[in-house]
Amino acid sequence: MSGILQIGQQVLSASDLIEKLREYRLMPQLVQEFVIDTAIADVECDPQKAIEGFCTRRGLFSEEQRQAWCQQQGQTPQQMMNAAIREYKLQMFQEETWGAQIESYFLQRKTQLDRVCYSLIRTKNASLAQEIYFRLNDDGASFNDLAREYSEGQESKTGGFIGPVELNVPHPVLARMLSVSQPGQLWAPTQIGEWLVIARLEQFEPAQFTDTMRQRLLTEQFQGWLRQKLQEISVQEIGQDDDLEEENVLGLVPA
Repeated sequence: MSGILQIGQQVLSASDLIEKLREYRLMPQLVQEFVIDTAIADVECDPQKAIEGFCTRRGLFSEEQRQAWCQQQGQTPQQMMNAAIREYKLQMFQEETWGAQIESYFLQRKTQLDRVCYSLIRTKNASLAQEIYFRLNDDGASFNDLAREYSEGQESKTGGFIGPVELNVPHPVLARMLSVSQPGQLWAPTQIGEWLVIARLEQFEPAQFTDTMRQRLLTEQFQGWLRQKLQEISVQEIGQDDDLEEENVLGLVPA
């Protein structure tokens, strides 16, 4: 079989190249990019607007900076333009597909996107947990000091302080506690898994529907769509005898 790619002194045939893509775990990435190209093929694009946005996002404001970027990336100006057009078309595809519903999606996700700062002490010792709670609640002891002395998790290094984090980060039980708390509210020892947890809400930051949040949610919707497409697609290797060997489609889904 004739070669189709030469790397150094080694010439690869089509079957060699396919085998290397599998060996180096690049096949899923290749299929993913092909799916994206297929999806955005018919999206209209203004090349000048595409390259301007591409360069602005990368801080390339002069021709010299653009040339330096191309050299650094090992790309020609035309390849740079192609990358800009693809990036632009992908953004437009996301906007055209999910843009009209994205604010409703934000409202559905908002309770998970709200951010909190909180203090936490956890221990497996029930009597110690009660003692710590009474010292905090009745004696006004320092949460920071008690967390550093008694908490058995990594939070002991920060005096029990955690955040800001979105409410989908803590354990679901803890997240529900924090979501209904007022700043400064102290929770008595609560069993969460193997731990007895004492928590206090320090600050609540409601999620805002900003441009950054909008783009994040559009990307989130796109990633969910892409995962589904990769689960559905089959990849077939056409051998010399025209037999078809199907790739395990589940193996194409990126982690």
